[in-house]
Amino acid sequence: MEFIDYYKVLGITKNATSDEIKKAYRKLARKLHPDINPNDKDASAKFQQLNEANEVLSNPEKRKKYDKYGKDWEHGEEHEKYQQQRQQQNTGQQSYGGGSFSGEDFSDYFSSMFGNQGAGGRTQGKYRGHDIQAQLQIDIKEAYTTHKKEFSVNGKSIRITVPAGIEDQQTIKINGYGGPGVNKGPNGDLYITFSILNTTQFKRVGNDLFLTHDLDLYSAVLGGDVTISDFNQSKLKLKVAPGTQNGTKVRLKGKGFPVYKKENQFGDLYVTYNITIPTNLSDKETELFNELAKAAKK
Repeated sequence: MEFIDYYKVLGITKNATSDEIKKAYRKLARKLHPDINPNDKDASAKFQQLNEANEVLSNPEKRKKYDKYGKDWEHGEEHEKYQQQRQQQNTGQQSYGGGSFSGEDFSDYFSSMFGNQGAGGRTQGKYRGHDIQAQLQIDIKEAYTTHKKEFSVNGKSIRITVPAGIEDQQTIKINGYGGPGVNKGPNGDLYITFSILNTTQFKRVGNDLFLTHDLDLYSAVLGGDVTISDFNQSKLKLKVAPGTQNGTKVRLKGKGFPVYKKENQFGDLYVTYNITIPTNLSDKETELFNELAKAAKK
């Protein structure tokens, strides 16, 4: 198996902090994401390696094993323990659990640990595969609708359904998609943590959306109608009351983000008015404002 330097993949040093690892991963994920590089096999392969590198280095225990054992980090401890026991075996009998093993008995014991058939045809124990942690980056527009997503983990192509309303840093479990079991034992599970990029003018807080809308001074003073676009780019007409103050917030019920795994349920949309002051006034406009100012003082 070819050794892959995960530190080199992420472009960081071996002394990198967890925050530096996260920052490097997010930066490269944006650049190599399949949605940005459609039909680019080279970018797809690099994105796969990037996910593998992040999966290992962002986990303190896995990183420690990787630093110590390199490409064999997943089974390094078992191999080291085996080598130590073999050395002890060569000097005599190996004591274990209050009893003793001869060289032949120890060989059978080790085989059972790793799922091989021991001497005498004894039935070997089954061992569950290890769990896998992965990160998947999607845009907030994708998170708005339930959709299919295909990605690679450890060289395996996986297609999942992403429910509408998934949140940033939310983790979901996919049963049986982790590491393979030993001696017909069950596979481990796959844990996917979502990283959601917001490329819109909306701010999301839970299931609610927040939008700031510029309102001209005349509409704020006299009232009127304004038109905004919701998250789906549908046009909504809002009634502005005369004398509307800067920072006034309007709630549009049910126009927010989908509620996770609850069909046809949505949060709310909050629109905050930002009143804009006119600039570059004409002489006539300046004259009228002066008249208004004098009238207000009477």
